[in-house]
Amino acid sequence: MQKIALFLPSLRGGGAERVMVLLANGFVAAGHEVDLVTASDENVYQAEIAPGIRHFSLGASRVASSLPALVRYLKRERPAALLSAMGHANVVAVAARALARLDCRLVVTEHTNYFAVTARNTGFNARVMRRLMRHAYLRADAVVAVSQGVADDLARGLALAPSRIEVIFNPIVDKRLVQLAESSVEDIGEVGIVAVGRLIEQKGFDVLIDALARLRQRHEHREVRLTILGEGPLRDTLLDQAHRLGVADAVSLPGFVDNPFVYMRKARVFALSSYAEGLPSVLIQAMACGTPVVATDCPSGPQEILEGGRWGRLIPMGDSEALADALDEVLARDEHPPVHQRAADFGAELAVERYLVRLNSGVSSMASQG
Repeated sequence: MQKIALFLPSLRGGGAERVMVLLANGFVAAGHEVDLVTASDENVYQAEIAPGIRHFSLGASRVASSLPALVRYLKRERPAALLSAMGHANVVAVAARALARLDCRLVVTEHTNYFAVTARNTGFNARVMRRLMRHAYLRADAVVAVSQGVADDLARGLALAPSRIEVIFNPIVDKRLVQLAESSVEDIGEVGIVAVGRLIEQKGFDVLIDALARLRQRHEHREVRLTILGEGPLRDTLLDQAHRLGVADAVSLPGFVDNPFVYMRKARVFALSSYAEGLPSVLIQAMACGTPVVATDCPSGPQEILEGGRWGRLIPMGDSEALADALDEVLARDEHPPVHQRAADFGAELAVERYLVRLNSGVSSMASQG
């Protein structure tokens, strides 16, 4: 048994945050002592954290300002291994280990196509961040990407040797997901198309609403409804768009919900309209619920998850007409691929096992760096 700490910006809700909780739960089940350490206080996943896991909030307003508190945590608690997630947090984790002069093994993980998303940002802060990330990732004991697309993006963006980056699919599907999907906690009404994610530009929900408007103009799907689960700064913009297109009565934005899997299971189709992802957990979760899926062929993840379209339709990014056509086709069919079979490839046990190998391998690079 060893003590493992997981560091991330917050537990405010999101795919990467849920992944870290699942990993923490898996590490505890494997007999390890586990701390979840977050820069800020937000925690919407408290009910999903397994008994025995301690949550340390560093009380910082920004990830960068959590550095002194993380150094103090490392000096006091002295974990044998540290797993961090997401670019800014990874940089802080590497710096904190060096400042704490702690010989713990450090694994950094990247969950999104950071450089594809920020390619147009050539400002001073972006350039500094890229340099900091390269410096940090070269000093980590292991670098993990959640998909091959993320690994390729990271290798190009940071000029890292591809051999230095290992791909480990996220732990998405576990027994709890299946149980929650089958629960009937409340009547959520009729569910047609479901999407899940932060209400931000990257998720392309404006394209999805436009596709719904096109779909509703077609006689056979005039009554189809769209539910988007999640919260974010574009809520009012999306509602205004729905009103402008005359589909406000067919668009529902319930916000963040504790159990999105009930919605996924009841949906006739799940839609992913993103411009960029890492390995979209929500797509795999919907498939685990047995729901047919349509996804943009964005960098990255959908191509790998759907194996080039074997398990669901892949469409161009930003094309509402193509999205409407794909949704139309799925809604009109009675038979669909057994997507739950593919979702089983993203089981939690395999991911936990592979991460534990990385966290236990050899000695940390601190010893070799002096």
